[in-house]
Amino acid sequence: MQGTVDGFSYGLVTPVVAYLMACLGGALGLRCTTRSLLVANTWRAGWLALGSAAIGSGIWTMHFIAMMGFSVERVPIHYDMATTFASLGVAIVMVGVGVFIVGYRGATGPALFTGGTITGLGVATMHYLGMAGMRLHGTIQYNIVTVVASVVIAMVAATLALWAAVQVRGILWSLGASLVMGLAVSGMHYMAMTGVSVHVQGSVTGNPGGDTAAGIIAPMMIGPLCFLLLAGVVVMFDPLMVMGRPDWRDAQEAADIRSDAAAIHATHRSRPIQGRRVRRSLGRPEPRRAPQDW
Repeated sequence: MQGTVDGFSYGLVTPVVAYLMACLGGALGLRCTTRSLLVANTWRAGWLALGSAAIGSGIWTMHFIAMMGFSVERVPIHYDMATTFASLGVAIVMVGVGVFIVGYRGATGPALFTGGTITGLGVATMHYLGMAGMRLHGTIQYNIVTVVASVVIAMVAATLALWAAVQVRGILWSLGASLVMGLAVSGMHYMAMTGVSVHVQGSVTGNPGGDTAAGIIAPMMIGPLCFLLLAGVVVMFDPLMVMGRPDWRDAQEAADIRSDAAAIHATHRSRPIQGRRVRRSLGRPEPRRAPQDW
């Protein structure tokens, strides 16, 4: 028996909140990635890791908030906790791989293609792994066309997001990029859900196992949302992110390079004094000549 599927059980509440969560995670991730380009290499990995976790947490939270509005008529839906939170780990790790590639390789064509592909596949894997964690009296079936379309949307959206992370500098531009990113991620989710059908098997009464959506919403919201809140505090109270000024380490390194260049140039500017040439060197005295016998 074919079940009646409804993806908007609570109206526009779940898609709007899910979209806002995707935008929040994207905004924090983009700002952290941008910040990683302004610091010394020793701090870059930390900012990239924070950005990866923010993007992955935002996408994962968006998915399960949107799934709160998914229902099948007269069929209770439950979730397996292990599979559900495993999808969070997959999202953070695969997004992190793509972010690190672009963060260290720059906005080159191969880096963007590789990073965007891995990140997009990570988003799609998170989605379908989360769907695999559903427990109900029936079989979930997918339309192959919508599956392929959702994966392509995820890859394109991830590539554009990574490009924006290394190209966009101002806060307003970053916010605009995060809005587009949230729209693309939400579009990928609902594109995938349009091809979902449920074939109900036998009786729909009884507990299929796992926890209900309402049962997992509390731990789901507490963990990732607290992390996103802390990440937002780190970004908002970082003056370099607000002012957009270069990092003092970069400025110091640039000053040292200019000083060394001037000193090296000075070694080649010697002039004759009293029949001999005085050599200018960096902290190295000129060797004295032995006295001559007259």
